[in-house]
Amino acid sequence: MRVLGIDPGLRNMGWGVIAVDGSRLRHIANGVIQTEAGDLGTRLSQLYRGLCGVIAAHAPDAAAVEQTFVNKDAVGTLKLGQARGIALLAPAEAGLAIGEYAPNAVKKTVVGVGHAGKEQVQHMVKVQLPGVVFDSADAADALAIAICHARHLQGRSLRIVERSA
Repeated sequence: MRVLGIDPGLRNMGWGVIAVDGSRLRHIANGVIQTEAGDLGTRLSQLYRGLCGVIAAHAPDAAAVEQTFVNKDAVGTLKLGQARGIALLAPAEAGLAIGEYAPNAVKKTVVGVGHAGKEQVQHMVKVQLPGVVFDSADAADALAIAICHARHLQGRSLRIVERSA
């Protein structure tokens, strides 16, 4: 199974694809879709087309998106929410099931601590995906989101097997 993790952002939308084989994880690809300041509609269109291109190139079976946190800047939060809408729309249009995770849930799953720093998250992503080279910090976050989703899917499968036994 391939899992696409998406770290929403209007300027930089990180993405990462991993392969899941039982409990083993393998890095497939990662990157960032960048937009320049300008018309919001144009930027959202660039994000959508870029994410559709990633989906077409790497054929994931599932996707995961980080939930938006609300900050003091209402306008910034609203724009981030619109980028997050694109992060949900592109995989939904491709027929992918989508998981959504709070930033602390991603950190807790990947690092073991819900308030881990970016460096800790990146270190643990490297431990779980040996040899990975990040395209950017946003791509590293996206890989962490993909790992979080893979671990949650594995947990669900285990519970289903236990119930049927």
